[in-house]
Amino acid sequence: MADKDALLVDRPEIYREQTAGAAFGIVEKPLSGYEKLYNQAIIRKTAILIVLAFCWEIGARIMDNDMLFPTFVATGEAFLKGIASGELLVKLWASLKVLLSGYAVGIALAAVLTALGIATRIGTDILETLTAMFNPLPAIALLPIALIWFGLGNGSLIFVLVHSVLWSVALNTHSGFLAVSNTLRMVGRNYGLTGLSYVSRILIPAAFPSILTGLKIGWAFAWRTLIASELVFGVSSGSGGLGWYIYENKNQLEIANVFGGLFMVIIIGLAVENLIFASIENRTVRKWGMQS
Repeated sequence: MADKDALLVDRPEIYREQTAGAAFGIVEKPLSGYEKLYNQAIIRKTAILIVLAFCWEIGARIMDNDMLFPTFVATGEAFLKGIASGELLVKLWASLKVLLSGYAVGIALAAVLTALGIATRIGTDILETLTAMFNPLPAIALLPIALIWFGLGNGSLIFVLVHSVLWSVALNTHSGFLAVSNTLRMVGRNYGLTGLSYVSRILIPAAFPSILTGLKIGWAFAWRTLIASELVFGVSSGSGGLGWYIYENKNQLEIANVFGGLFMVIIIGLAVENLIFASIENRTVRKWGMQS
């Protein structure tokens, strides 16, 4: 017992002086003005576009042949002239109307095929077989058949646009649904979700990154297919879209206007990607923590 008491020795109290925060050095360093600007994606992308425009101008001046490669300034002047006259805006609206129609129909058909693929095994086999058959087939290759079936008009354009959109959206959506973890599926079942409520609350949010990727790919395919198709025949009821505007000005050797039309195509592509799809991505997958 005495040995145990000998081991129980009172430990002295330890007192430590409070250290001033300045002694720890720099804990948080404010960002410099350059770092704040660099962290803004729109600033970085704008700087890239400015550099590209500068290279365009320098390269065109070195080539010194407006019939082959007009300067960025000349292209900008032709672009603004087309906007001011309203001709370029009319052509743009004609293209966008057809594009939105084909894009909407393609997404609707992709939803039907995906639902069929998720519901049954034979549906999966049908989706995979059709995708393997038609996805590698260029949409522009179907244009002669579209002309025979639907004639010279918007019906042919919408047909090739649906082909451009359908397979990429269906394939990415189906892959996203298959990648949903069993844990999330069981959570939905435990909450008693079935049918549309199960799909809308469990499958679609979990697969939305893949769905959004499919929508982006489908949009890009549809936009370039539309311009290419309009370059081939693009006149409907005496008017055409951006592709036909480019083709007409090429025939008239108005090369600056040709580049102005191409400039409009690029601007629409940048706007859709960085405004519409980026906004959807920020409000969904990034907000949900599914992407950094």
